[in-house]
Amino acid sequence: MVEPKGQQVRSKAVPPDGAGVSAGADGTTMRAIVGPSYGSSQVLRHEVVDRPAVGDGEVLIRVRAASVCSGDVHLLTGKPYLIRLGFGLRRPKYRIPGQDVAGVVAAVGDHVTGFRVGDEVYGKTSGGGFAEYVCASARTLAPKPATLTFEQAAAVPDSGMTALQGLRDVGRLRPGGSVLVNGASGGVGTFAVQIAKALGGEVTAVCSTRHLAAVRELGADHVIDYTAEDFTGLDRDYDVILDLVGNRSLRECRRVLAPEGVFVSSAGSPGGNWLGPVLWIGKVFLTNLFVSQTFAPLLMRPTRADLEFLTGLAENGALRPLIERRYPLAETAVAFAHIAEGHAQGKTVLLG
Repeated sequence: MVEPKGQQVRSKAVPPDGAGVSAGADGTTMRAIVGPSYGSSQVLRHEVVDRPAVGDGEVLIRVRAASVCSGDVHLLTGKPYLIRLGFGLRRPKYRIPGQDVAGVVAAVGDHVTGFRVGDEVYGKTSGGGFAEYVCASARTLAPKPATLTFEQAAAVPDSGMTALQGLRDVGRLRPGGSVLVNGASGGVGTFAVQIAKALGGEVTAVCSTRHLAAVRELGADHVIDYTAEDFTGLDRDYDVILDLVGNRSLRECRRVLAPEGVFVSSAGSPGGNWLGPVLWIGKVFLTNLFVSQTFAPLLMRPTRADLEFLTGLAENGALRPLIERRYPLAETAVAFAHIAEGHAQGKTVLLG
């Protein structure tokens, strides 16, 4: 992750509703959400900062909408603690959060092809998206799908690409294959259900009672209410299990994974200690030595090609972002608190 250029934080705070504050009139400043220290959503501040200067290979975007993902919450809290080794031991290195955006190109840097001022785009940044402007690498952007609004497009990049890579690339889901999505009502899960169907899979969605109707609407062939049934105790198996929750052990999941099946997890081991993720990856490695099944962690890598694949699904009507809540930029702290509770349905979006 590279910190957006020129976003040094000024000392001037913005009133909660932004009233009476004119940022950016001179073209040098903008409003942004700043997280100066690790902690809960209460550490976030609405401030005026320097507008970023577009660099070589970058695109400057006037942000129209941004979405909050669980990764943003982890970077804000600094948990699990292992992430602080790369993102700042004592305080966050990247003070403006936000990775998923949709907006309009305001400027392009040298060596950028395929984008020009005025284009509508969406994609994943290296941070700084919860602001009026953000710089992003042209390699992780794509033209906004014509069938999606800015807020819908902003909901897609991180969650959509995570679901796509987990199912298609790591899980190797094939037409006719059976897939179980554990955590089907969340940000990644709602995309996973739709993408699995688009790839030709038979989809079983696991979620709570309150979300059953929503995941059925997204196309799930079967639904399991985890408050009433334990999917690891059912008498059937799956070619692919995409685990987005991390609330079942590898041993339990093996019982419902086909003999040559693939278990994919973007959740890993729950908990906020230093060694939790490392120990979990160690268990995955050892398990793979002794079984015919495959257990694999998932680390999403953003690419323009995958964004364009998702664009195709959206424009063909096979992908529809499920947005539960919308907040103005000034209420980012409220949006973070909602995501941190862990029971959000679909995506939460900030409006620029």
